[in-house]
Amino acid sequence: MDGFGGSEEWMFTIAPEFIGIMFVILFIIIIFQLFNGARQRKKNEESPRLTVPAVVKSKRTKVTRHAHTSDQHISSHRSSTIYFSTFEFEGGDRFEFPLSGTEFGMLAEGDSGTLTFQGTRYLGFARKDHGVS
Repeated sequence: MDGFGGSEEWMFTIAPEFIGIMFVILFIIIIFQLFNGARQRKKNEESPRLTVPAVVKSKRTKVTRHAHTSDQHISSHRSSTIYFSTFEFEGGDRFEFPLSGTEFGMLAEGDSGTLTFQGTRYLGFARKDHGVS
């Protein structure tokens, strides 16, 4: 006797319950993420649009790699990149914004200018002309 009633029937009674519980947990996580995204979007919309002097302090990327293998053992790989830049305001406060690849490429660490943002949403950066021709 193995402690589970002498047979492996317990597997067929517990497994469906376990799968059901995991489905409910996954569903709750998805709903929670959607709610948080909508809440942040609303908060950004209600925030004032600010344009302030700032300096680009740092830039970074986050690369996520995805691999897919089919039934025929053919695998494909792809990746996605999220771009971030940290800006420092005159008072010394810093804030990091996610950017598009194009915006990211147009910035260099040490650039100074005016940053426009609304809540946590990056809207643009106008580099200050340093008299370079």
